[in-house]
Amino acid sequence: MGSGPVISVIILNYNGARWMKRCLESLRTQSIFDRVETLVADNLSQDGSDRLSEELLAEWPSGSWKFIQNGGNFGYCKGNNLPAAQARGKWLFFLNNDTWLQPDTLERLVAEAEKRGATAATPRVLDYDSDQFQSLGAGGFDLFGFPTSRKDFPESTPVLMPEGCSYLILRSKFERLGGFDEEFFMYADELDLSWRVWLSGGTCWALREATLHHRGSAAVNASGGDKMVELRTSDFKRFHANRNHLWVFLKLSGFWSRLLFLLQCGWLVAEGLAGSLFLRRFSFFRNTVWAVFKDCRAKREHLRRERARFKQLQKRTLFWMLRHFLRLRLNRWDELARIRRLGLPKVTEG
Repeated sequence: MGSGPVISVIILNYNGARWMKRCLESLRTQSIFDRVETLVADNLSQDGSDRLSEELLAEWPSGSWKFIQNGGNFGYCKGNNLPAAQARGKWLFFLNNDTWLQPDTLERLVAEAEKRGATAATPRVLDYDSDQFQSLGAGGFDLFGFPTSRKDFPESTPVLMPEGCSYLILRSKFERLGGFDEEFFMYADELDLSWRVWLSGGTCWALREATLHHRGSAAVNASGGDKMVELRTSDFKRFHANRNHLWVFLKLSGFWSRLLFLLQCGWLVAEGLAGSLFLRRFSFFRNTVWAVFKDCRAKREHLRRERARFKQLQKRTLFWMLRHFLRLRLNRWDELARIRRLGLPKVTEG
């Protein structure tokens, strides 16, 4: 690789045997493969996908890949931070294993990111089994602080948040910001990172020139194979998503962050009560809302330390973010559209 790779692709795997072969094959055919470093990190999979990944990578040129056994199920955040600490590329590209890339995806992605002067970015995401548009990042956030406006922008544009399934970021910036917050475990981690990118003076971009295909919710909504055919969630997922969205604002200072935190709390209470009535079990509210508030209190020292640490890096105000990224379209509007298409979600207690 000469002086080193231009981009380090980091794939976190946990029981992804169904997806790894196509994902890795699409990386092997990249037009800039000789400048790509691929790191597959495994969170102690039980389905043999760790062995499969090593076998597939062993056929690649030496020095172009690394397999890392994390040694435990550390979730998305620590699971990605561990391989990122070993990466050598100028860019880090966090890629879900339920994806596959066009042969020129990485070449176009890096070229466009350099052209735009991006700090972080996402390619245009299409459905796994077709060229149907899926996402191009969250354009902004709604009145409750949830990311919104996932639409097919007509050209490359700044966005609040690149997609977590295909998150590109400068390695130097990722390291300076402290990487993913490992207390998050999983969900809303890319939102937290994107807020820190913007408030520290960086930019996030949706780059239309590069495309990839993504299944989405492969672990939670496994039915349907390559195509999502239902909505499915769990108390575990809702707990982490709800808690981590609140943590984004508890890690920031000032009046506006507290206001968004309180507005979001009100929304979550109403949503949790409605969900309990629909499911006919109060444990849904207890597990996904009450437990969230308890954990916010339990982790207040971590949140305080993060708030103090980030304040030293902050260059923009939250009011600046409100002026540039507040959107009237509610986040839940997109969820209602999915419900109309796929039906009401199935919710498990585990």
